[in-house]
Amino acid sequence: MSQHTPGPRAPEASRLPALTGMRFIAAAMVFFFHAVPERFFTSEHSQNVANTIFYQGGWTGVGFFFILSGFILTWTMRADDTTPAFLRRRFFKIYPLHLLTLIAAMMLAAWVAQASVSGRDVALQLLLLHSWSPDIMVRASLNGVAWSLSCEALFYALFPILIRIIGRIRPERLWRWAGAVVAAIFTVPFVADRLPDQEVFPAVNVTAADLWLVYQFPGTRLLDFVFGIILARVVMEGRRLPLSFGGSAVLVAVAYVATPFFPSAYHLVAIMVVPLGLLVASAARAESSRLRNWLSSRAMVWLGEISFAFYITHQLVQVYGHRFLGAGKTWDTPQAIGVIALLFAVTLLLSWALYTLVEHPIMRRFATSRGERRDRAAQKKGPGPNPLSGQTADPEAEKASAAPAARALRRSRRTARSGTRAISPGQATRPPSYFSRRAAHTGRRPEVGGKSRVPQSKRAHPPPASAVLIRSCARRRSHNRSDPCGG
Repeated sequence: MSQHTPGPRAPEASRLPALTGMRFIAAAMVFFFHAVPERFFTSEHSQNVANTIFYQGGWTGVGFFFILSGFILTWTMRADDTTPAFLRRRFFKIYPLHLLTLIAAMMLAAWVAQASVSGRDVALQLLLLHSWSPDIMVRASLNGVAWSLSCEALFYALFPILIRIIGRIRPERLWRWAGAVVAAIFTVPFVADRLPDQEVFPAVNVTAADLWLVYQFPGTRLLDFVFGIILARVVMEGRRLPLSFGGSAVLVAVAYVATPFFPSAYHLVAIMVVPLGLLVASAARAESSRLRNWLSSRAMVWLGEISFAFYITHQLVQVYGHRFLGAGKTWDTPQAIGVIALLFAVTLLLSWALYTLVEHPIMRRFATSRGERRDRAAQKKGPGPNPLSGQTADPEAEKASAAPAARALRRSRRTARSGTRAISPGQATRPPSYFSRRAAHTGRRPEVGGKSRVPQSKRAHPPPASAVLIRSCARRRSHNRSDPCGG
């Protein structure tokens, strides 16, 4: 896996805590979107208000995840990474929780809902192929939100190829390619309107063809992922962004409010793709410039870390939580808000437990191979084998071997202060050398172990012959002797 490298980033610049915090906001938007069809409110007015506020949240949250996925994978890619290592990490990131929630969904469907479980649906879910089916009952079976993992599986499989292709794009042409991808995204609803299945789902006011081809089909959602990869390169290359983080946030809010005024097929992806892309890119640019905000706080980063577990479990909690509290039951507005808040808290607690007990331990244990862990441990430990002796460096052995030299250095310093030369145990007595006497006379550090510790450029050297002759002449003049110098 390689790409055009714009230049090394500092280690702290490769971390984007604000984007991690934004992941939880996107997951929460999907939670409230799915709470609307559960109809917790008795009041039709309250139900309509909730639908108006949160209708666009589901489409927007998933679109944010897909763009962010392409952006983050490009931003954090290592130059020495390999395709098997990359696929291994992504597999252990998403599949264990998917498998666990799939088993839970099967058990709940069989024991609580008393519903039959199709072997075909289970097989497609296990292989993450269910979102390729045009049948809405296949895509929504068991744990309905898992359809997005089918798209993510395609993204991860193609990323090593896509990064090579996009990595060859010249920096000055990146925005043109980004515009081409956005144009393709706006073309998809036009194609979906020509498909035969135009049945409208009242709950979301979207046709079956639009829901599949525009929103849930992995091949078309790949465009969001590619858009994120290109935007990552835009930021990494230092290309200019049209809006700052604040301006991008305002644009997202405006587009969110204005979306209902466009045809329903464009609600799903097209209207929000550019605002969301600019929001991700500008947040990364701000983080690189160390302009932090509340999204980078420790609490938001923690919520972002558990956001995947929150996303993958929230619909099961809503559906079966509502059934536990009373199937089809509705509540007055304050009570309904309390019920939704309770289910939100249960989902948050469950996601924290899954992240702590399942996701994080599995990533630490299995996301990297033994060879990779061994190499990282060797890098943290220090230098490798000595090329001369062939033995591995041992910090304790190095510390022990350095102790005699330290003791000798302390003895030499005491010698310099006292004017005598210390003799180490077992060392033969011999007259001090010229350099030792000279160093003691000048106040410089004498030798230790037979070698001077004074740098070569600063060592005291014997005086040249001309200097000796001049000093001799001076002494002779002072004693009124014949001057061999001609004085």
